[in-house]
Amino acid sequence: AELRARATASKTRVSPLICFVPADAMARIGAEQEVENLSGLSTSPEKDIFVVRDNGTTCLMAEFAAKLMVPYDVSASNYVDLITEEAEIPLARGAEVRGKCDTTESELQISWLDKVYTLKLYFVKESHNTTKRQEAVWKMNKIQFVYDSSERTYFRDAVNPGKHTANSHHLSALLTPAGKSYECQAQQTISLITSDHQRTVTLLLSEVRIQPFDISADFVFSEEHKCPVDEREQLEETLPLILGLILGLMIVITICIYHIHHKLTRFPRKSQKGF
Repeated sequence: AELRARATASKTRVSPLICFVPADAMARIGAEQEVENLSGLSTSPEKDIFVVRDNGTTCLMAEFAAKLMVPYDVSASNYVDLITEEAEIPLARGAEVRGKCDTTESELQISWLDKVYTLKLYFVKESHNTTKRQEAVWKMNKIQFVYDSSERTYFRDAVNPGKHTANSHHLSALLTPAGKSYECQAQQTISLITSDHQRTVTLLLSEVRIQPFDISADFVFSEEHKCPVDEREQLEETLPLILGLILGLMIVITICIYHIHHKLTRFPRKSQKGF
């Protein structure tokens, strides 16, 4: 509710086009909705918040911390051999955001440093067969990262610098029942392969809360579906407490039984004499 109130006051919208546009172009424009970068409202300096809206209604929300680990070559000290370094590229706070929403497909595109870096997340909603019935679910089915190793902020003295594209392959991540948001505080690792199949780029996601479909209220996530890692960690945190309570209860019961037994054996009932 707090995010909803603050977002309403700070949101920016895409300006309408006041000109003649052909029908097919209008269809393409209509497919791309209003987008808002609300990362400034995040309580965590590493976590970003993105919102896509359609006809004034929120259709996609995403909160997460992300960074990409990108290997690249530099010259060795002998200027003959090559050694591999790794650039650690965080998601920038002032990123430019674009997005699309549909009933079964959604997309979030994030660019920063004058579009030198672009991260694209694709989501799909589909039917999933269960033992009892077909159940609607959504998942993240594709990730693409475009980067330029000639950029000097994160790439230092790269050999043969240039633009590269890394894609996920056969991705099926964040599987969530339809109508719910996905939540995972634990860090998740997703591998992306460059188009020349020479490098593996690693995407690290944490503090994730995403819902690309079926949002019922503006700036408000639906009920969360926790990832297995979070559920296991929560169980590991609560299990010692539960076991401690059970042990304490057993000790109390044992003491009570001992106390009652001690009283009964200390003061035996006197036998009644006949007349």
